[in-house]
Amino acid sequence: MSGTQPLRVAVLAGGRSSEHEVSLSSGCAVREGLQTAGHEVLWVQIERDGAWHSEGERLSLCPGEGLLGADVVFGALHGPFGEDGTVQGLLEMLDVPYVGAGVAASAVCLDKVLFKQLMSTTNTPQVDYLGVRVQRWHSAKEEVLAEIDSLGLPVFVKPAHLGSSVGIAKMTARDELIPAIEVAFTHDPLVIVEVLARGVEVECGVLGHSHAEQASGAGLALASEPGEITFAGEFYDYAAKYTPGGMELKIPARITASARARVMELAVEAFEHAGCEGLARVDFFVDGEEVLVNELNTMPGFTPTSVYPKLMAASGISYPELLDRLCRLALERHEQRQLSGTA
Repeated sequence: MSGTQPLRVAVLAGGRSSEHEVSLSSGCAVREGLQTAGHEVLWVQIERDGAWHSEGERLSLCPGEGLLGADVVFGALHGPFGEDGTVQGLLEMLDVPYVGAGVAASAVCLDKVLFKQLMSTTNTPQVDYLGVRVQRWHSAKEEVLAEIDSLGLPVFVKPAHLGSSVGIAKMTARDELIPAIEVAFTHDPLVIVEVLARGVEVECGVLGHSHAEQASGAGLALASEPGEITFAGEFYDYAAKYTPGGMELKIPARITASARARVMELAVEAFEHAGCEGLARVDFFVDGEEVLVNELNTMPGFTPTSVYPKLMAASGISYPELLDRLCRLALERHEQRQLSGTA
């Protein structure tokens, strides 16, 4: 398939997670961007109960038969049942190309604890943390609290498998920890407790290179110009992310040239170590020359206020071009796997 031929793209949006509405906003923006790029878009909405609908009809999916005759699928899904490898596995079974990370990388990166454990094996500098499973919390609460004490306060308490800052709380006193952790467990049976990192929040987009680009020496992926997140509240919460005016993205980030280079280097390294494909957004804390990796998002937001498209635009890649490139990368990966006999 040529690189200029219009594509038939199925956009998946909605989903079963608490980020359902955010996903719908991302999906609408993706649909418009793909249409601007000249592609035909098929809208597939995944309801909160998990049902798939298109054009008012409930879809019936059959392994090996693709999805609505689409050339490629763009899953604008966030959180569990969308960004965690489950939908990616389903799309593999349907034998249809799809944008973004595969099953394993999606699962690893959505699990904040597992991602940090993976990064530790490569000596990636990151924020100190503790992962707590609900079973251990109930059986050894005082032991867990003692381990949190060793981290020091303040800390952030987060559900391990959610994005968009859902369920996050900042704790500055020990007596606040128990209720905060128990609220986080209402979202997820695995909670992560992270030390408050000093410095500024910086985010860097990653966009995979095609095989031809890699063969010419371009490397595995492109790192965007880093951007600095500023906001009025205590931390970068849900309201700051999705309320117009709630945050400001400063590009370029107000960090030193050496810290900028380190952010871009670590962004691509984290992308590669996690086995990502297509795209990712890597979040950092930067304090002078110290650069710490915080998280990696395999399907960052694509809403009008989302950071990833803005970072790529500042790096010379327009929104329609970005979407087109992601779809072409998905097709290339699928074709390569078929040639190698792994699909």
